[in-house]
Amino acid sequence: MADRKFGVFKPYQIARSFPETAETLLLDVYLTDEPSASSRVFRVYRSTPPHFHRGSDEYLHVLSGTGSFWMDDAANTFSFAPGDLLFFKRGTIHAIPELGPEPVVFMAIDTPRRDPRDIVFVNPEDGTPETFIQAVTGEDRA
Repeated sequence: MADRKFGVFKPYQIARSFPETAETLLLDVYLTDEPSASSRVFRVYRSTPPHFHRGSDEYLHVLSGTGSFWMDDAANTFSFAPGDLLFFKRGTIHAIPELGPEPVVFMAIDTPRRDPRDIVFVNPEDGTPETFIQAVTGEDRA
């Protein structure tokens, strides 16, 4: 991807290709993966415990689904719905305590690039990078 000067992506089509269940909390597909920024489409399968990312700021555009999200601490909880854009700086603790009945899918833009292993759980017993997210390749979606 690094040598591409442009791209056309179909995030809603990617969202429809995600399986109904997953062993990890999330499944994602990287659209771009440059040192300055990465972009992804990901589906959330279960509520996510408090965690943060050390290396990148994150912009999350809600493509589908509803739920609640909190940033910094649980006192900053709010509902999200399709069309919303959520933003938080690196190091900001965040969580998704509740998911609605429909699949929740986000399109993320991470600046700079987000390393897939950059996930730090507030409570280490809540998981590891391997239990948090799994990348989906083209073969997985076929």
